[in-house]
Amino acid sequence: MNTMISSISPKMASIATRDLHSITSKTLSLTHFRPLTCAAAATSSSPSSLARLVQHPPDLIKWVRKEGGFVHQSVKIAQVDPYGLGLVASDEIPKGSDLIALPHHVPLQFGSIETDGGDGAYSVLANLARQVPEELWAMRLSLKLLQERAKTASFWWPYISNLPETYSVPIFFPGEDIKNLQYAPLLHQVNKRCRFLLEFEKEVKQALENLKPDDHPFGGQDVDTSSLGWAMSAVSSRAFRLYGKELPDGNRINIPMMLPLIDMCNHSFSPNAEIIQEKVVGNPKMLVVAGTQIKQDEPLELNYGCLNNDLFLLDYGFVVPSNPFDCIELKYDGGLLDAASSAAGVSSPNFSSPAPWQQQILYQLNLDGQAPLLKVSIGGPELVEGRLLAALRVLLSNDMERVHEHDLSALKSLSVEAPLGISTEVAALNTVIALCVIALGSFPTKIMEDESLLKQNVSGSTELAVQFRIQKKCMIVDVMRDLTRRVRSLVSKESDTSRS
Repeated sequence: MNTMISSISPKMASIATRDLHSITSKTLSLTHFRPLTCAAAATSSSPSSLARLVQHPPDLIKWVRKEGGFVHQSVKIAQVDPYGLGLVASDEIPKGSDLIALPHHVPLQFGSIETDGGDGAYSVLANLARQVPEELWAMRLSLKLLQERAKTASFWWPYISNLPETYSVPIFFPGEDIKNLQYAPLLHQVNKRCRFLLEFEKEVKQALENLKPDDHPFGGQDVDTSSLGWAMSAVSSRAFRLYGKELPDGNRINIPMMLPLIDMCNHSFSPNAEIIQEKVVGNPKMLVVAGTQIKQDEPLELNYGCLNNDLFLLDYGFVVPSNPFDCIELKYDGGLLDAASSAAGVSSPNFSSPAPWQQQILYQLNLDGQAPLLKVSIGGPELVEGRLLAALRVLLSNDMERVHEHDLSALKSLSVEAPLGISTEVAALNTVIALCVIALGSFPTKIMEDESLLKQNVSGSTELAVQFRIQKKCMIVDVMRDLTRRVRSLVSKESDTSRS
């Protein structure tokens, strides 16, 4: 992993410091296009430090109203510490009030990539979008965003000019701060995105070679990892995946779209607002409605999704403290489980050599077979992923008949207490606790060391990286405490049973 980091990070670090060379066709004037040059990465972890694309952008609320949209008279753009600019209630707003309504032509979306649409520039964009894997869907809309940013006459310029000039996502971190994340699954995702941007830059440059001026989607300008990274970060941190046009069969396909002004709402797992997509024939609208009574000076908040901190940092550039959906990823491995159970004092673990009947259950859990899904998690609402819990319970039990008395849903549920007996349950939970100890040991620093580092004058990217790993470690500790309480309760019940 470290080799991978060192080979990718120096180039990606230059995304934050290297200006893009704006070039144009010999027959095309720059007066028709805005340069795609991207500034250096943010030096602070607080979005409040992030400048807009232009120093004095157009009034976004006025633009939305001018285009036939609605903005509640008590909604204003203001500083929301520590998040930066956001939407705030200037007066109390009753529950159920419409806050923002966008007519159908205001959201920025790519459209279909299945057809070229006839236009030369659009055909180039569509061909490039087809090369983007589905998991990196944000890059497809990013191409459209870059195209509109390049146009001086873009309909969406009042919106685009209000976007941040830089983003605090890990692809812009210096190489050392990518390492400072200390968590292999996220390191893998960061490096994967960095590698994609570097490779996609080559594909974009090749696609733009020798194009006619009218067919060039970016007005003859160069596009590199800097501008691609900026656009992908803008989309991943602000776009919503909502339903698009209705298909002939009546279904709708979810498509990403950027919702001007609405995307300035901050995140909360207990939001005071929600998005509603009206299905009005001929004039569909995006609505934001007050889900609760909103007090004066309160920020407007939406729920971005039940995401772990990996995704919040990777896509949005922030970390949620005490995130109830945060978790750690592990690879289901018989050798690792044997070591963990042995460390937990479990006698004769047989994870590496399950009996045939146990192996059949592992197959049903998709933990064995030709194409098993070996990624399992600890943490989040389940505390222990159901497949992992069921596997531990089954493999630590020698009673085949008792196991077959329960369906998989019961074996996968932590709320079903000790379905295979207290001794088996204690052994399973102690094995998970041992896995947590192993996971904690994989971090090279301790929580106290991290907290001490945050008290120093560190860069914004270092601060975010350290906050991320602190939250991971705290989550692991919380899981261990919860499982330890469960073990003690089970042992106490077993003692009471034996005495009676």
